[in-house]
Amino acid sequence: MNTLKKYLGIVWIALAIVVAYLSIGIFGYKLTTGKQDDLVFGIIVFFILLPMIVTGLTIFGWYAITDEYED
Repeated sequence: MNTLKKYLGIVWIALAIVVAYLSIGIFGYKLTTGKQDDLVFGIIVFFILLPMIVTGLTIFGWYAITDEYED
């Protein structure tokens, strides 16, 4: 079970990297379109949601790798 947790920790960290990359690729144009609606949406995604999602997935994966969930 501990080896499964460690592998899943690597999966969570990889998922965080993929989410960051795809979010920049998909929503990156929202900051440059010049429309106010797109600009507000892009700011919310990039400066509020994306850091929370990527940080949460990375911390969860790191804790799984370092056996913080031992108990």
